[in-house]
Amino acid sequence: MINLLNATIKYLNTKYTGEAPQIGIILGTGLGALVNDVQIDCEIPYEQIPHFPVSTVESHKGKLIFGKLSGKQVVIMQGRFHYYEGYTMQQVTFPVRVFKMLGIEKLIISNASGGLNEQYQLGDLMIIDDHISLMPENPLTGKNLDELGDRFPDMSDAYDKTMIAQGLEIGKKLELRVHSGVFAAVPGPNLETPAEYKYIRIIGADAVGMSTVPENLVARHMGIPCFAISVITDLGFGEIEKISVEKVIAVAMKAQPGMTAIIKELIARQ
Repeated sequence: MINLLNATIKYLNTKYTGEAPQIGIILGTGLGALVNDVQIDCEIPYEQIPHFPVSTVESHKGKLIFGKLSGKQVVIMQGRFHYYEGYTMQQVTFPVRVFKMLGIEKLIISNASGGLNEQYQLGDLMIIDDHISLMPENPLTGKNLDELGDRFPDMSDAYDKTMIAQGLEIGKKLELRVHSGVFAAVPGPNLETPAEYKYIRIIGADAVGMSTVPENLVARHMGIPCFAISVITDLGFGEIEKISVEKVIAVAMKAQPGMTAIIKELIARQ
């Protein structure tokens, strides 16, 4: 792992020679437009980066972007990797470790998810304040590398409380429908059955999706404070409607301006 990371960092340092990024950002399904507000210094397709996986999901563009947003140096994944694509959890989360070695101090994650809380509506935003992992594998499984983090990382503050409060405050100021809640991560790629939605709701989740938790686990393992936000793109209660990727992307794109506004102001406050 250390050799792979060093090789990746060595390559990136030949492509980007500017200031070290302060904040890392991972953009989820249909949420890539945040980069339109970035003063871009460098763009690198994933397939050119040594040891980086390649995104196989149509809605994920697959670029690593260095630049400035809200006065801060950022590095952005425009498109993420998922366990259901056939990658190991170590591969899925490899970019988070790269971010840390590049110098980031905080990580922001976005995703599209299914709403389980009956107060939620399509297009609402949910700032994640805790999570439940229903994934079959953990990215921290295997030999622990002490130089990367503790063998048994504490998860009592998986999501940074200060950034959560700031995000909610910004959302309220912007008059957006923003909640805080618990996110459940499932492997996918299928969406949940009505019985599964009910089960996940009963065990305490407000939203469910196929990402974010692995990245959060690795970020916390490496001591990186984390903020995560979900766009509610479908609903897993009541009369459950058939859903498609096209519908998910359409809702995500409609909610994108609000999410972008929160992230931009949040970054300005860090």
